[in-house]
Amino acid sequence: MSERVLGVVMNGVTGRMGYRQHLVRSVLAINAGGGLALADGERVRLRPVLVGRSERKLADLAARHDIPDWTTDLASALADPSNEIYFDAQVTSARVPAVTAAIEAGKHIYVEKPTAETYGDALVLAAAAEAAGVRNGVVQDKLFLPGLLKLRRLIEGGFFGRILSVRGEFGYWVFEGDWQDAQRPSWNYRAADGGGIVLDMFPHWHYVLENLFGRVEAVTARAVTHVPDRWDEQHDRYDATADDAAYGIFELEGGIIAQINSSWTTRVFRDELVEFHVDGTEGSAVAGLRRCRFQHRAGTPKPVWNPDLPATEPFRDQWQEVPDNAEFDNGFKTQWELFLRHVLEDGPFPHDLASGARGVALAEAGLRSSAEGRRIVLGDALGDVLGAAR
Repeated sequence: MSERVLGVVMNGVTGRMGYRQHLVRSVLAINAGGGLALADGERVRLRPVLVGRSERKLADLAARHDIPDWTTDLASALADPSNEIYFDAQVTSARVPAVTAAIEAGKHIYVEKPTAETYGDALVLAAAAEAAGVRNGVVQDKLFLPGLLKLRRLIEGGFFGRILSVRGEFGYWVFEGDWQDAQRPSWNYRAADGGGIVLDMFPHWHYVLENLFGRVEAVTARAVTHVPDRWDEQHDRYDATADDAAYGIFELEGGIIAQINSSWTTRVFRDELVEFHVDGTEGSAVAGLRRCRFQHRAGTPKPVWNPDLPATEPFRDQWQEVPDNAEFDNGFKTQWELFLRHVLEDGPFPHDLASGARGVALAEAGLRSSAEGRRIVLGDALGDVLGAAR
């Protein structure tokens, strides 16, 4: 069996997500499993080239995982012809120039979302990648998590009948950083650095809604900054200028209505940090990151509203669990493998930069809706423009 080594430039892996999910649990995990097995019997091992701004952090990371290749010079990494893929997990504000340089160097592109701070820039990246003929993809990890894979099983099996609505709840309390360290980096709360929960989470909701339920046609949203005072990594106080909570209503094709609350200022009273409640004419389901429970029409109880008596029905016990029926790998690793097959074997990969641009467009429309206090129609124009970019 032959083996091939593929150089992957990984920019931004000193950050939480880039390190944990992409370097350790995806790239290094693929290598630990013997590499990616291709259809022709060849195995592909990945040679990560770590790129970042801090020599100290990169050196520490490289030593910890015995990675020989690291640099603070992105241009030199892109100039090496053995490095065929560029991956970007930097702060959003740094993404466009780096990805543009990688496209111009002829690298295949795989990036975290959002792909840019504005729809215009996201569209330019999508068009540039298509014009250059490089394979390109965007991380859309939630589609590959067990809970949503189980939910997709219900949808594709016709369980719901006609889907009526989707209700999503996401979030948790992110500490302000004064007396307990914040769980998220401070740039998330500075608009000038590309922060804000709308730009962060609406692209997620876009690909979840688009892939599972249908095209988003309109949005009504309210974005707010509930906590204006925060403390950074040096414990210095700063003004939070970006939104930390957003309340959105998304109108989908086919008349489906989705309501999703996104918040870094809420305390969790749910089974998982994100849950989607789907109601249909024949049944309902609640899906999180790992679990998915359902209730069919024939098994739906008949609650009666009576505020004068305490509720005694065990509502949660009246739902059934969707069984695993399969082994679920890490969702990030699964999508990495799909993208690698797209590059090496021409495997299908619909999660391209154009789909990422549609997610940025929804975030932009949500912010506009909030600022103008009105419903924003996306319509067919978005799909037409992105189709032209292909």
